[in-house]
Formats: sequence, C-alpha cells, structure tokens
Amino acid sequence: MAALTPESLVHEKNFRHNFVVNVFDGGFFGFGMGFGSLVTVVPLFISLMTDSAILIGLIPAIHVVGWQLPQLFTARHVARQSRYKPMVMRRTIQERIPFFGLAMIAWFIPKIGPQIALGLSFGMLVWQGLGGGFTATAWQSMVGKIIPGDRWGLFFGFQSAAASLFASGSAIAAGLILERVESPVNYAICFLLTTLGMAVSWIFLNQTREEDSTLIRKEDTTGGYWQSLGNILKKDTNFRWFILVRILAQLGTMGFSFYTVYAVRYYGIGEGTAGVLTAVLTIMQTAFNPIMGWLGDRWSHRGVMSIGLLAATASTILAWLSPGVGWFYLVFGLAGIANVAVWTIAMAMTLEYGTEAERPAYIGLANTLVAPTAFLIPLFGGWLADTAGFQATFVTSALGGIITFIVLLLFLKDKTKLHHGIITEQQS
Repeated sequence: MAALTPESLVHEKNFRHNFVVNVFDGGFFGFGMGFGSLVTVVPLFISLMTDSAILIGLIPAIHVVGWQLPQLFTARHVARQSRYKPMVMRRTIQERIPFFGLAMIAWFIPKIGPQIALGLSFGMLVWQGLGGGFTATAWQSMVGKIIPGDRWGLFFGFQSAAASLFASGSAIAAGLILERVESPVNYAICFLLTTLGMAVSWIFLNQTREEDSTLIRKEDTTGGYWQSLGNILKKDTNFRWFILVRILAQLGTMGFSFYTVYAVRYYGIGEGTAGVLTAVLTIMQTAFNPIMGWLGDRWSHRGVMSIGLLAATASTILAWLSPGVGWFYLVFGLAGIANVAVWTIAMAMTLEYGTEAERPAYIGLANTLVAPTAFLIPLFGGWLADTAGFQATFVTSALGGIITFIVLLLFLKDKTKLHHGIITEQQS
C-alpha cells in the first residue's frame, strides 16, 4: 500500500475537487444542450426550412464528424503540452459560441428567408462540431491525467449523468417554450438558453486543477509522428478491433436520429410531447451512466458495451414494429441506455490503450478513423428513409446492432482487468 505522503494527499484533494467541478461542467453543458438538443430541437428547427430527411440526418453526422475528425491532427501538439487545461479552455469556446449564432438566425428568419437561414444554420452546426473536435483530444488527455485510471468509467458516468439530469429538465422546458411561444422566436429563446448553459459550464471547467508534468512526447519530425501512428495500428490488433466496433456501433444507432421526425410525421405528436420523449432519453441516461460506468470499472467495459448494443437493437426493432406512439417512450428509453454504452463507456475504453505518452495518439486514432463513417452512415440512413421509408432505416439499424454485438463478443478482448492490474502495480 502506498505511503500517505504530502504529495499523495494533495493529489487526492485535487482529484476530489476536479471530480466535482468537472461533473458540474458536464451538468451545465447538458443543461444547455437540453434547450439546443441535436435529437429534437435542432431537427425541428431545421424542418422549418426543409423537408429533406437527408439534411435532417446530417445534423448528428455533422456533430459527430466535427468532434471526431480533427482529433488525430491535434494529437501531436497535445502530446507536447505539460498542461492540457490552457489548450482546453481556449478551444472549447468554439463549440459554445455557435449556439448564439443559431439564436440570431432563428430571430431573423422572417427577414433573411428560409434558404439563407438553412445555409447559415448548417454553417453554425459545422463550426460547433469542429470546435468540439479541436478541443476533444486535449480534454480527454486532461481527464486521463487528473482522474485515476480505475475511476475513468465512474467519472465519465457521473459527468454524463449530470449532463443528462440537467438536460432532462431543460428539455421539458424547451418543449413548453416551443409549444407556447410563436415560431421562430421560440427557437431563438431556446438557443439563447443553450448559450447561457454553455457559459456557466465553461466557468466550472476553468476551476480544474492540473499539475505540471514533464513533456511526455517530442517527435523531431512530422514524418516520425505519422510513422508512430502506423506502428500503433500495425502492432495493436485489439485496438484495430476496437475501432471496427466503434464504426459498426454507429450503424446500430443510426435509427436514433430519425425517431422524433418519424413520431411527428406518422403519429402527429406535438412539440411538447417531443420534449417529453427527449426527457425520457435523458432520464434513462442519467440513471444508467453512473451505474454502467461503475460496472465497467469493476467488471468489464466490453461487457457493459455489449449490454448497450442489445438495448440499441431492441430500440430500433420496437421503433420498426411499434403499433402506436406510446411505444416510443420505451424506444427512447432503450436508446438512452445504448447511448451510454456507445459514448460514455467507449471514452473510458479509449483511455485504456497505450501508455501515458501514447494516449493522445490513441485518442486521435480512435476518433478520427471513425469520422468518415460517422458522416456517411447517417446520410445512408436518411437516403433509406427518403427512398424506402423510415422503417427500412430502423430495420437496417437493428441489423447493424446485431453485427456489432457479434464482433464485440468474438473478436475484441477485454482490457479492463489487465488495465486494473497495471494501475494496482503502479500505485503499490
């Protein structure tokens, strides 16, 4: 057992502080996203300007690709930092400001017209997604540094739960605003409240305490850096399977993006009901994030992800076979469980690969290599919905979930126990 030195006491005190302030950062980020939900509010806003299912399917694709694509290209610079926080604080502003831009677009739609507003709105969505992507590698590396390795799942679980809890309340409020305030002013109000939540989130994030550390990676040449990435992919077979699982999981969750629009068009639900469905999604994520994060740390992140993929498959099958809108409360609830596995647990799993020096490179690879399919799969889902109907999208998504589950169980090895062995050895 490690001795209680003054340094270890300071480290433990900082851990508790960082855990709290970063959970509140996630909470208020979620509060903002409840008002500017990419699942309900933004698709409904875009549907004011277009009926295209392909364009609506682009909304989550832009966010995911924007978040994933830049990460590998920032990893080299991130790896040279002795402290990640300054980079995080500068770059994260770029994923928050665009919601104010969406508020201005919504306010001025009557003057600028729907076509210009549509182009500007997608411009803001691209800006927001890329802002998150240029922040993501530094942020994940910072989390890997300030949170002990055997608590990554627990931290991501609690932070995501806080985000979902705060978002569930703001999503219901957003539904009421959309229902009772004249359009498009209602959307302008929602996006302004999103901006407010993002600002409070930034203040909490800025309270993070990060100790200086020795520069852990210095490539002399750009070529040497890219060669090291190739070596990682060549030697780490299990990591290649992990990337494939992340790619296939997007197919398994493809149908989620179309649930709200499908329910509105085929069952005639109002905007208030759409807000309640979003709240069901976020409440389930609130409940299951800490449970699945803790279970992943103590049992198996791979096992927890497999549970989430089964939930994703069940969700899309129910959406396909649903005889009435009442079933969509279960559909959204299962989607919430699946989202925990595909996002929260996947982030914890990513940090398990490589050494501390290699971590930014692994983070970049695990996200950037997934980005092209993150863009193409939702487009494919939208094309299916336009040409063969939404139910064809749901069936295909269910098949994707089944395939991902099989690959996960048969080919991806569980690193959780091995990782905990390394952590225990280092701390003893």
